[in-house]
Amino acid sequence: MKKAVSALAAAVTITSVMAVNAQAAAPDTYTVKPGDTLWGISQKYNTSVKTLKQNNQLSTEMIYPSQKLTISPKNVYVIKAGDTLSDISKKYGVPVEQIKEWNDLSSDVIFPHDQIVIRSNPNSKVTVKERAAEVSVQPQTNTENAKVDVKKPTVHVESSKEAAPKPQGKTMTVTATAYTANDPGCSGVTATGINVKNNPNAKVIAVDPNVIPLGSKVYVEGYGTAVAGDTGGAIKGNRIDVLVPDSGKAANWGRRTIQITVLD
Repeated sequence: MKKAVSALAAAVTITSVMAVNAQAAAPDTYTVKPGDTLWGISQKYNTSVKTLKQNNQLSTEMIYPSQKLTISPKNVYVIKAGDTLSDISKKYGVPVEQIKEWNDLSSDVIFPHDQIVIRSNPNSKVTVKERAAEVSVQPQTNTENAKVDVKKPTVHVESSKEAAPKPQGKTMTVTATAYTANDPGCSGVTATGINVKNNPNAKVIAVDPNVIPLGSKVYVEGYGTAVAGDTGGAIKGNRIDVLVPDSGKAANWGRRTIQITVLD
C-alpha cells in the first residue's frame, strides 16, 4: 500500500511539472537540446508541429542539438495616418492590450511612421530594448522574409520641467484652449478612436483637419509633442484644444496664443 501511494505521489508530481512546462511562455527562438522532438517543443510552447515546420521551413520533423528554431516570428507594422490600435488589432486578430504589452505602450496613442511589433504567438513579448536593437535593411517584396527599418520607439517621459526641443516642421500661431475626457458632450473616444477616458494623460489635441491633418504629430508650446487625434465643433482654423487630465489643469491652461509645429 505504501509503495502504491508513493507511486501515485510521483505521478502527480510529474504531471504537475508537465503542466507547468506546457504553459511556459514562448520565446522568439529555441535552441534544440539532445533528446528534443518537434512534438515535445510544440507541447511545451502551446503551438503545433505544423506551425514549427512552417516557421523554420522544415520539410521533415528531424531536428539536431544546438539547432535554433523560430518559435514566435514577429512582424513589424508601420503606422499610417488615421490608424488606431483598434484597427490594427482587428487586422491581425489580436487584442489591443496584447499589442500594447508587446510594444510597452502605456496608452492607445500612436503616431504615423512609427513602427510596432505584432507577434504570431500571444505569449511572447517584445521590449523597448529589443525594438531599438532591430537591424535596419531595405524592405523586400517578399513580406514573409522582409525585414523593415525599425525606428527607435517613442517613449513618453512625464517631467515637471520639459526640456526645450528643437522641432523641425511647419510652424504656425494658434489659439489654444484645454479640455478633459469628462467635459460635457465629450464621448471619451476621439475622432480617431483614442479612448481618452482610459488614457487621461495622453498627449492629444483637437484640430481643424483642414488646417492640421488628423494623425499628425504636433509639438505644442508649453504642452509637448502630441497627436492630432480629435476634432471639435468650435475648433476651426488656427485653433486647437489640448487634452488635460482634470478640470483644474484645464482652468490653469485657460486660453492662450502659442506657437505649434506640425512635425510630419
